[in-house]
Amino acid sequence: MKTIKLLSFCLLTVIVSSCSSVRVTSDYDDNADFSGYKTYAFFKEGIDKADISDLDKKRIMRAIDGEFAKKGFTKSEKPDMLVNIFTKSNKVINVDQFYPGFGWGPGWGWGWGPGWGWGWNNTFVSTSTEGTLYIDLIDANKKELVWQGVGTGVLTMDRDAKQQRINEFVARILAQFPPQKK
Repeated sequence: MKTIKLLSFCLLTVIVSSCSSVRVTSDYDDNADFSGYKTYAFFKEGIDKADISDLDKKRIMRAIDGEFAKKGFTKSEKPDMLVNIFTKSNKVINVDQFYPGFGWGPGWGWGWGPGWGWGWNNTFVSTSTEGTLYIDLIDANKKELVWQGVGTGVLTMDRDAKQQRINEFVARILAQFPPQKK
């Protein structure tokens, strides 16, 4: 019985840990000169339209400020680029089945015969909310989108873990900025 509980716990741990990563992608304008961007500001009109709480907006903007500071960008009233965010979310239902089993028994001839055996079927059903954070960087002079980063992963409703999760999303997304042109 301890083996069954241990296997169930290990499987549940793998399922939960596989949901914790943030999948990231980015796209950019091939003609943009990213070396010319040194300052930024938030695009208030766009951020106001994001469909999340004002508290989460502040958390995201603080995380962006922190990541940009690490990269040497400064906030400015006359920025080189504007930062916009928007979000999407959807419910995800995960169904996982675990069916180890074995058996033994005597039989006669070829085919099926009488036997004894045992097995079990564990089905785990869980729901989670998967969120997508888009970070758009807009050339402030041309008013054109020059870079977009997208991060998708499982969200948390735990207030204490929320800032940490947002920091992870933003750090993973902005790790791809500025792009390394080939």
